[in-house]
Amino acid sequence: MPLNSHDTAFLQDILPFWNKLTPPQRQLIQSGSAPHNFRAKDIIHSGPGDCAGLYCIKSGQVRSFILSDTGREITLFRLFERDVCIFSASCVLKNIRFDIYSQAVEDSETILIPTAIYRDLNQNSLAVSDFTNQLISSRLSDVMWLLEQILFMSFDRRLAIYLLEQSSIDGSDRLKTTHEEIARNMGSAREVVTRMLRYFQSEGMVKLSRGEVELTDRKKLEKMAKAK
Repeated sequence: MPLNSHDTAFLQDILPFWNKLTPPQRQLIQSGSAPHNFRAKDIIHSGPGDCAGLYCIKSGQVRSFILSDTGREITLFRLFERDVCIFSASCVLKNIRFDIYSQAVEDSETILIPTAIYRDLNQNSLAVSDFTNQLISSRLSDVMWLLEQILFMSFDRRLAIYLLEQSSIDGSDRLKTTHEEIARNMGSAREVVTRMLRYFQSEGMVKLSRGEVELTDRKKLEKMAKAK
């Protein structure tokens, strides 16, 4: 079933290469793409064996993460409205294989451009190929920033950065989250997160309650986040 006019307009707006496509290429996207909605916690992309295509996010939030052999997760980056999930089409990318998983953080609406269509566009349109390369570079920059934090930053600084970033995403100082969720996103153990959050609470930077972390002294957290 072809995309409706609203979905087509959305793709035209977020895909910078749209106006550089030929009419048949645009028609290929319109006729072959489809909306896909996900509930919070649904898995969108389940690793290297899954190559559904390019997900364009209309609304909601998606996190991309890696999974260790022991089952520990660490969030690499997050995607929001108008972002594009490139690694769900990783089989299109030559010599690049990532065991990356993607999960809806909240109810999310997406449009899927299937792998076969995007592969054809990527091979035959310089504009699409340039977009793909820029998108990969952007995501790898996110991963490098995370790697820098893990290798060179103390855990208290990393946690302060995480809480401030999450506050910015949520638009609130009251974060509806558990210690387990924080640990999963940071690739740490829940006990380590709990211990550090209790330290932050003793210093007046946060207030802890069941299923919630409230930021009570942003200045102290910001100072911690900038500490060398």
